[in-house]
Amino acid sequence: MAEDRVMQSLLLDFYGQLLTDKQRETCELYFNEDLSLAEIAEQCGISRQGVWDNVRRAVAALEEIEEKTGLVRRFSETQRSLERLHAETEKLLSLPLEEDVHAIACELAIGLESLLERG
Repeated sequence: MAEDRVMQSLLLDFYGQLLTDKQRETCELYFNEDLSLAEIAEQCGISRQGVWDNVRRAVAALEEIEEKTGLVRRFSETQRSLERLHAETEKLLSLPLEEDVHAIACELAIGLESLLERG
């Protein structure tokens, strides 16, 4: 369940601008701000059912876009690969190496860390 919310939040981050303003607003409040349907309904001046319908339609649209483009899947795979490379580089740095090899490994580790931080 928590993984679903994370995925839906990622989908919203990647493709949210493709939704209607109302869908994007309700999804941001629901997924990112963790507000209840009742809280969102009160804030937006619509019924709880209206909020739920907006969220449900938006999620369906986001999932359809992801199915066609695969951007979030590729992003997640790249992140995991970078994390594995970073871990391997850290192992390499812990080994006794000649200075030039150690310097290259340090530069590699710094570059990978920078990529991971940028997301």
